[in-house]
Amino acid sequence: MSKFSDLINGDTPVLVDMFAEWCAPCNTMVPILKDLKSKVGDNVKIIKIDIDKNPQAAEKFQVRGVPTFILFKKGKLLWRESGIIPTDQLVELINSHQE
Repeated sequence: MSKFSDLINGDTPVLVDMFAEWCAPCNTMVPILKDLKSKVGDNVKIIKIDIDKNPQAAEKFQVRGVPTFILFKKGKLLWRESGIIPTDQLVELINSHQE
């Protein structure tokens, strides 16, 4: 987990996508996240964590449903939400945490 800690403690916001292979809404988010990355570029790092392969991460962040998105910056949890989130809402979220 130390690499994860290093990532979320940086100055760049990190959007963590807690997902599962079997989850239909998670699959719906794949093109949305690609679109997000194309719109915000290096203003955010996107990390995907498969909760079935990393149950300790799901437990640590109390993930009860997938997909769950968590935004970190400088080690702080700034925002979290579960479900399908439109690109525009994610772009606005990322932009609001740039300073």
